[in-house]
Amino acid sequence: MQKRTYYLSSCSTCKRILEETDVVAKGFALQDIKKDRITPEQLEEMRKLSGSYESLFSRRSQKFKPMGLDERDLTEEEYRDLILEEYTFLKRPVTIAGNRIFVGNDKKTVEQMKNLL
Repeated sequence: MQKRTYYLSSCSTCKRILEETDVVAKGFALQDIKKDRITPEQLEEMRKLSGSYESLFSRRSQKFKPMGLDERDLTEEEYRDLILEEYTFLKRPVTIAGNRIFVGNDKKTVEQMKNLL
């Protein structure tokens, strides 16, 4: 079973969630997406588990509005390309545990992750 968490080491929210869920002690591989960029294959696996590239896309990225993306209807292909081009567009953290995926940092997602891991 694959056990991996994609996160950003400079993100205090990611660090807090990693501590709360204790993924390191549970044997999860950690991948800092700034230092070790996600591959197209990794992103495709995330899409299959989450249902869409859009569900993995962070509109909170500081580059979202300056790039004018808030004024466009993006396609799935564009979401994919943007995430691969710019790591801050990946909603984080993303944790994969076998065939389950947990995307983002909202309380409900973190609670589900704690309960199932």
